[in-house]
Amino acid sequence: MKKKLYLAVMCALVGLVAEKSATAVDTFNNPVGEIGVKKQQNPATATGSQAAIPTNEATAAPASPTAPVVAENKTDSQQAVKSTLWSYQPVKVPTQPAVNNQNWVKTPIDAFVLAPLESKGLAPSPEADRAAFIRRATIDAWGLIPTPEEVKNFVNDTSSDAYEKLADRLLASPKYGERQARRWLDLARYADSNGFDNDETRPNLWRYRDYVVSSFNQDKPYDRFIKEQLAGDEIAPDDQNALIATGFLRGFPDNPNGRALVQKKYQHTTDVTDTVGKVFLGQTVECARCHNHKFDKISQKDYFSLQAFFANASAVDNIPAQIGPQEVEYQKALAKYEEAIKPIKEAKKAILDPVRVEANNYYLERYDEASLVSLKKAKSEWNAHDRWVNHVYGEYIDDDRLANYLQDTSVNKDAPDYNPANAERWAAYKKLNDESKKIAQKLKPNGSDTISAINELGHTDAPPTYVFFGGIQERPLEEVQPAFPEALTSEKPVIVPTANSSGRRTALANWIASSQNPLTARVYVNRVWEQYFGNGIVKTVSDFGKAGDKPTNPELLDYLADSFIKNGWSVKKLHRQILLSSVYRQSSAHREDAFKADPDNKLLAVFPRKRLEAEEIRDSLLVASGKLEEKIGGPSVFPPVPANLVTGNSNVDGTPFWKTSIDVHDHNRRSLYIFTRRSVPYPLLETFDMASSQEVHSKRDVTTTPLQALALYHSDVVFEWSKALAGRVINETGSDTSAQLDRLYQILFARSPYQSEKDALQEFLASQEKVIKEKAVTGKFGLNVPTDLKETQNLDPIKASAFVDLVHTVANSNEFAYRF
Repeated sequence: MKKKLYLAVMCALVGLVAEKSATAVDTFNNPVGEIGVKKQQNPATATGSQAAIPTNEATAAPASPTAPVVAENKTDSQQAVKSTLWSYQPVKVPTQPAVNNQNWVKTPIDAFVLAPLESKGLAPSPEADRAAFIRRATIDAWGLIPTPEEVKNFVNDTSSDAYEKLADRLLASPKYGERQARRWLDLARYADSNGFDNDETRPNLWRYRDYVVSSFNQDKPYDRFIKEQLAGDEIAPDDQNALIATGFLRGFPDNPNGRALVQKKYQHTTDVTDTVGKVFLGQTVECARCHNHKFDKISQKDYFSLQAFFANASAVDNIPAQIGPQEVEYQKALAKYEEAIKPIKEAKKAILDPVRVEANNYYLERYDEASLVSLKKAKSEWNAHDRWVNHVYGEYIDDDRLANYLQDTSVNKDAPDYNPANAERWAAYKKLNDESKKIAQKLKPNGSDTISAINELGHTDAPPTYVFFGGIQERPLEEVQPAFPEALTSEKPVIVPTANSSGRRTALANWIASSQNPLTARVYVNRVWEQYFGNGIVKTVSDFGKAGDKPTNPELLDYLADSFIKNGWSVKKLHRQILLSSVYRQSSAHREDAFKADPDNKLLAVFPRKRLEAEEIRDSLLVASGKLEEKIGGPSVFPPVPANLVTGNSNVDGTPFWKTSIDVHDHNRRSLYIFTRRSVPYPLLETFDMASSQEVHSKRDVTTTPLQALALYHSDVVFEWSKALAGRVINETGSDTSAQLDRLYQILFARSPYQSEKDALQEFLASQEKVIKEKAVTGKFGLNVPTDLKETQNLDPIKASAFVDLVHTVANSNEFAYRF
């Protein structure tokens, strides 16, 4: 939010300054037109039909007399020099450095880390013990703690390839794909709702989430992963998964109730352009929307040329999905709901039909003048811009929205459009609507049988794109064509239209996913490095520009990028190489010599400790309690939330924003599958800094607040998991207290307690038993006994209740919430 506010202020300031100047020149590339003279209206926003966007191809110059005036080209001598920024230079193939401690080098990664250490007179840390290592690796690769059995098997594995077998097991598990998907969904600003005030449910986006999980588990090459998400509908039109992949672009926050549709188009393409710039290229291209980038050689023309690749892209949310088990189940439930609602829908239609024409006209007039230019055109006259506007309008209008006409024209008797007959109609319609909402709350199923995706509505022509003065849509300058940022490449896009699409996004995807692109591989390997080591080699993981941090180890970064490409863009091979490196095996124990020489641990002489992310904390508690449901995929679920949580509005159909899932098994699914409503984050995850779904979330915040301790300590669900964990420990160890404490620590921390810890825990149990006895006698204290016990005949309820409190306390410790 602060960043957006900053950008808005900067745009306004630049606009004020520019207003005083006679002309403005794009100092990085070409002139962007004259400023200071009154401009003609943008054909995309003009109110008169004569100013509508011409139907000529996007590659042709505007034919309308109202088209913007384009300044003359400058001479070659006035062209800006290409940027010399390090990240814009080709990826080099660095020579593996020579090091003294050759025995420490298990992968080339280690040599690149060790060389700077040795130059500073530092030695790497010794290896972490095996139990700590498997806990670390499992959390990093899966987002979950390992089981005691997994820890034991690895610790006792004396084979020479024990670490290799562990890495391969972690990478082969479906849990790996779920963990990597969560990281990617942060970047994709994934959510199951639209955002904005109404924040209505998006029933289809879970398919994109499942696509991402599957892609990582299949080890889909990253270059293919990019292409499918940017242009899946163009490159593989018959592949449903490729179509679903474009959910990456479709994920933008959206306000279906917005009445300025031309502005909406600009908002959508702006979001998509900014997202693609950050996620794939690590560039803050959004800074160039209002003015030439203040730090990097990205001009306004570059920005809008990049936006032009998406000029013809439309969000489509009703594409039929292939029928599978989920769809069959959904359609059965939907048929039951529609049968119940059918008489009401027919009755509502009968009320509207006599005034449907008036209602349509009334609703249409709620839209702004720029939108009406397209909405009032005959379909035979539509150009590419009109097609986009009418598509968005048509997807939104239904009887319930048209019924607003009845309401609006029956309230104010002094209004010129007041109609007393509509008052009766509205009363009857509202009564029916209330009945339908009650039915929806009971019967409308969760899920869908359709796909949300991006396509180009079956056409190859695209609306023109203009540079906007100060980023203001009403201030067009020159028209631009799709082009790559000039500071990055002199390559020109090769755009080949398909039968149903412009082909523009394919051209962009091919360039981004090219092995010659200097940014793509660097940006991604840096993100993976940040996942394992807490900070990227470039700390600003989504900003590889001048304002971002420089790489702490540029040779290592280029080695990783080069090997990533040479290994076929295999994400699993990249992860495996890191998991098997000596630098990843190091102990995280504090070293004073390393701290003095390198206080920020940029050289990685010590393995960096890291707090678990929100989902890792919740999911690991589920693993510890034995409650985790391992079902993969499907529609998002609604676990219980605190009774006092304000969930805001309901959907238009009357279904609540948060309706706890009926199937109790859904309550214990991985956090990845919890419904992500932009206006109502799941409380436990929000407390521990879950990702914001409003925009690209590049790196998780790590805050330490009293609310986090209070949330874990007072949460009903966390306490229930503690009771289940206590029951699990008792079931697995019997009544021996010492064995119980050992098992508890093995489950939570992958180690046994030290004797001093055992003594403290025994003392706590004795003290807590005394407290419980005293309060139980007076009737002021209820007993919280372990759940899911196999044998209860010999259970001492006082002692068992004290053990629950001990388990709850230990599960709330720092050691559980960190990996070392």
